[in-house]
Amino acid sequence: MAHPTQLGFQDAASPVMEELLHFHDHALMIVFLISAFVLYIIVAMVTTKLTNKYILDSQEIEIIWTILPAIILILIALPSLRILYLMDEINDPHLTIKAVGHQWYWSYEYTDYEDLGFDSYMIPTQDLTPGQFRLLEADHRMVIPVESPIRILISADDVLHSWAVPSLGVKMDAVPGRLNQTAFIASRPGVFYGQCSEICGANHSFMPIVVEAVPLEHFENWSSLMLEDA
Repeated sequence: MAHPTQLGFQDAASPVMEELLHFHDHALMIVFLISAFVLYIIVAMVTTKLTNKYILDSQEIEIIWTILPAIILILIALPSLRILYLMDEINDPHLTIKAVGHQWYWSYEYTDYEDLGFDSYMIPTQDLTPGQFRLLEADHRMVIPVESPIRILISADDVLHSWAVPSLGVKMDAVPGRLNQTAFIASRPGVFYGQCSEICGANHSFMPIVVEAVPLEHFENWSSLMLEDA
């Protein structure tokens, strides 16, 4: 999860998020190089009194500064499109979970099981135990197996919401009357926090998302206990 004074992204917990981090670094380096080059030109123009008549009217310069930006845009666009298609790819999911946004909590339904579903509310500040995070902890976590393709079906019951977990590289709008889907793979065990990323009303910031990735054996034990309690 994020920490105070953090400037970069959260540590990646899925292959797609790792690709997004690499693309961010790639694009940022290009931006740094362009910014440094433009700054050098500005300083040179301000400080020198010399002019070059071949630069003032040169067909070659016109060609270079037309083609070079096009090449730079291609270098940014190609990896971006690749990741865009990767994020939209859903191949043989091992588990499907339906997340429904309400004002102001989330409901989860494990559609591969007959009666496995629950509501997830934020734990009030006065009920937190040592080690729990304020405004981020939920009374029921969405538990998933590690290294398994997970498909999330996302919708809303009342207004627009958005199901987002930054460390997993997932963000999808929850629209009433519409079923959106996305997928991810948790590459390591852990607890990953997110929040509704669409302004959905007065308690918009009080409907956290908590995803707990566990080994498959632990997930099976958890699902058995949840079905027994149901």
